[in-house]
Amino acid sequence: MNATANVQRALWRNSISNYLRTILRMVLGLLMFRMLYRYLSAEDFGFWSLLWSVFGYGVLVDFGLGFAAQKQVAELSVKQDWDRLSQILSTIIYFFTGVAMLIIAGAFLGADFLLGWFKVSPENLTRYRTVLLIFFGGLALGFPLGVFPEILRGRQKISAVNTVASVGLIANFVLQWLAIEYDWGLSAVLMIALGCTIGPDLVCGFLAFRDLPELRIRPSLFSWNNIGSTLSFSVFAYLITATNLVLGKTDQLVISSLLSVAAVAVYVAGAKVSEMFSLFTRQLQEALSPAAAHLHASGETAALQALLVQGTRLSVLISTPLYLLCAAYLRELISLLTSEKNPPAQTVWVGQILLFWYYTTILTHSVSKRIFVMIGHERRLMWLGVGEAIANLGLSVVLILTMHTVASVAIGSLIPTLFVGWVYLWPWVARDVGLTGWALFRTTTLPIWIGCVPMLGILAVLRTVPFFLWQNPLLTVLLQGGITFAVGIAGLWQFALNDGEREKFRNRLRSPKARTARPLAPEIS
Repeated sequence: MNATANVQRALWRNSISNYLRTILRMVLGLLMFRMLYRYLSAEDFGFWSLLWSVFGYGVLVDFGLGFAAQKQVAELSVKQDWDRLSQILSTIIYFFTGVAMLIIAGAFLGADFLLGWFKVSPENLTRYRTVLLIFFGGLALGFPLGVFPEILRGRQKISAVNTVASVGLIANFVLQWLAIEYDWGLSAVLMIALGCTIGPDLVCGFLAFRDLPELRIRPSLFSWNNIGSTLSFSVFAYLITATNLVLGKTDQLVISSLLSVAAVAVYVAGAKVSEMFSLFTRQLQEALSPAAAHLHASGETAALQALLVQGTRLSVLISTPLYLLCAAYLRELISLLTSEKNPPAQTVWVGQILLFWYYTTILTHSVSKRIFVMIGHERRLMWLGVGEAIANLGLSVVLILTMHTVASVAIGSLIPTLFVGWVYLWPWVARDVGLTGWALFRTTTLPIWIGCVPMLGILAVLRTVPFFLWQNPLLTVLLQGGITFAVGIAGLWQFALNDGEREKFRNRLRSPKARTARPLAPEIS
């Protein structure tokens, strides 16, 4: 089987597994949030939340080397250059081991300072110091062990990573329930969470060595020269990640510093639906990176171009009906998340702006950036990202000082994204695949928007006719949303898919043999 066919099969399998893991994560995460919120005291829960927010910023100490490992595995596996791959991965893993030792040392030396900065109550200082050291110990272990899932991702075995991670999610939920039921305390809850995060990385290590018997990880293979050559890529990947963090995380800091801490709650309530929308719709894009690296290393230029076009088209196909549902029922969704019967208008406006912001990034940013960074365009992407982040931050500050509203910060995020996406990234993709901007839009987006017109029609009826204006938000979302979604699927089937794609779906439903003979995935041949 040629490289393109292998990539196509893996892309479909990995995308499906990403969505299954995401659904499991969202369901168990919601249940666990409610359990921990009820079990832990206010200070314990605040400290727990603060620690895991620090965990999220741990990506900044990664220096882009995790993503570089994924790229190197994808490319060197195609070339079967196992000696070079062993040297690079050994260098990254032992470099991360050094980072882990520095994290542990810093935690021991700085624990008291951090607890004072967090304004921990005196009666909890000793207990929280132990919890803090356990947390940073787990965070440190996660750096070298976290390379192993990246190895499997580079090998296009994302589905294996997701299977292992899903088992970890289920184990974490069960053990956390036991910890709460038998009152094991905050330290036990944290150790369970860390163990169910690090444990899957260890299993991925076993799977990686079994998949690559030629791979050797040795201290003797460590080389500072390899660090330098790898950093030539990873530093740009790191800066791209850092700018994405700025785009997604600075709004709350701007609001708290220029308005008030209480205003952050208005923003967070509106942003939660858009964050869940983003989490669900970006799973396909995460499978594109190793696929692009494999095709690039194999010299499959035409397949790469098709991956750009069909990856964008499939992303729009998945995200557009979901965006319309979330936008139409945003007030009810916010009400369900916050338990407020009538969410403030400012919260709803923030939600609508951020929801549209995430949607436009799916159209213009998500696929192109994932693929371009893997085929040698990381430097240009980094500068675009830095420019967008600076414009985002600067415009948000100017607008909030001028308008004095929380929604103005969301507008400050939206405008630079629209400009960079449609003025720079969209024409860039069009040129790369040999199309005009309009031809690319007509191929990837317009048929899907036309397919969603019946969905807009039924939404207009359900949201305006008094008979359908129910007071129960859960009933509204489930019943009206279900009807709307069914109409949307019918419209997309009729207008967005071509005859060949509809036939593939029919064959897949008809017989297991057709399922193996004709993979239902984005055509990249």
